[in-house]
Amino acid sequence: MGAARTLLARDLRLALRSGGGAGLGLAFFLIVVLLVPLGVGPEQSRLAPLAPGILWVAALLACLLSLDRLFQADWEDGVLDVLALAPLPLEAVVAVKALAHWLTTGLPLVLLAPVLAVTLNLPAVAFPWLIASLAIGTPALSFLGAIGAAVTVGVRRGGLLLSVLVLPLYVPSLIFGAEAVAAAGAGESLTPLLLLAGLTLFILAAAPFAAAAALRVNLR
Repeated sequence: MGAARTLLARDLRLALRSGGGAGLGLAFFLIVVLLVPLGVGPEQSRLAPLAPGILWVAALLACLLSLDRLFQADWEDGVLDVLALAPLPLEAVVAVKALAHWLTTGLPLVLLAPVLAVTLNLPAVAFPWLIASLAIGTPALSFLGAIGAAVTVGVRRGGLLLSVLVLPLYVPSLIFGAEAVAAAGAGESLTPLLLLAGLTLFILAAAPFAAAAALRVNLR
């Protein structure tokens, strides 16, 4: 546990120092959400039905921005080879790095989303469910992204390939997350939120093993 905490603290420190985690993702999320009313018009009747989908798409794309740096920097300076030989299992290394990515990218989006939801005229009753859906769903985005980052580590200009690989995997989380907010706001069933929670738990359990296997192949 001490090694995992040290690695987590290191990754958090590097992400905050470089400004490529929370800063870049948060700025992108803010810009996308604020541009939508300018493009489609500020009418509440038009924005409110679109708000859950807009917020989730913006959060998804914001999480995607910094994924290519998840393993790339450590691969370039040789740290990834050292981590692969360390007592900490490579699956745990992947999990810690994905957690650090979520803490610096996903968590700030969860906290900012209710503020930006006001600009999209999202009903106030849906705010708690927006927070819940993003808090439940965004960790899955970071852990799925770890798989794509592991597959493309060492690939020159792998950012585009990473996006192509990861975006289709994000679709179920996007559908369940947006539908959970819309359904809860309308007073309907919470089934989409439960499905999102189940999907996230499965991804959190499986993604570190898939990403670690890809890293082992690329480190040979």
